[in-house]
Amino acid sequence: MRIGVGIALVTIGAIIAFAVRDTSGSLNLRALGIIVMLAGAAGIWLSYRLANPRNRDEATMLKPDVEKQYSVAPHDKVADTTIDVTPTHLRKDHNDFSK
Repeated sequence: MRIGVGIALVTIGAIIAFAVRDTSGSLNLRALGIIVMLAGAAGIWLSYRLANPRNRDEATMLKPDVEKQYSVAPHDKVADTTIDVTPTHLRKDHNDFSK
């Protein structure tokens, strides 16, 4: 919408500056049209700059002291004992107390 308003101002300014005959002695329509065109061009440029900032950060950076807080050193050993994931009905040492 902002670019549309800028284009409309440029168009209206061009019509005032070049298509309307200046019949008034106190108002210079050509200068008024050029001023409106410049305002429209400035509006287009400003809306483009607001929509596409140049200094856009792609990665979020953490401060080093904050990064230390969340860093975790890898452990040498995951667990002291092994975990048996065999289903209980297939284990050799399974004691069936339901009989």
